[in-house]
Amino acid sequence: MSKKQSMQEKHLFEYAVIRIVPRVEREEFLNAGVIVYCAAQRFLQIQFKLDKERLGIFAAELDILQLEKRLQAFEKICAGAKDGGPIATLSLPSRFRWLTATRSTVVQISSVHPGMCGAASDTLNRLFLQLVN
Repeated sequence: MSKKQSMQEKHLFEYAVIRIVPRVEREEFLNAGVIVYCAAQRFLQIQFKLDKERLGIFAAELDILQLEKRLQAFEKICAGAKDGGPIATLSLPSRFRWLTATRSTVVQISSVHPGMCGAASDTLNRLFLQLVN
């Protein structure tokens, strides 16, 4: 395969890191997941993991069950699930923009970063391993 062919198989993607920020005023956080959006592949997915032990040490007052529910709601929105609420019915780009909007809650999202990828699902897994796991 030539370099030119290889470049043609690459697609623009965007990603953001999901952060748990127990005390917003302190601006300390733990990375908990990644959201990846690739328009060309019609791909919008989230991958997350709540490390209960680390979160317990970092902020014992956190309600882990509530955090899991919030992140599961993000999954439903990504998937366009019927039980994902009105945001889940929006277009893929609109859902991604909503998910990555600035928030001052316990669950926050980093700035959006662009890149080029082959398979967006592989990129999601790679970013998750690098930034969260």
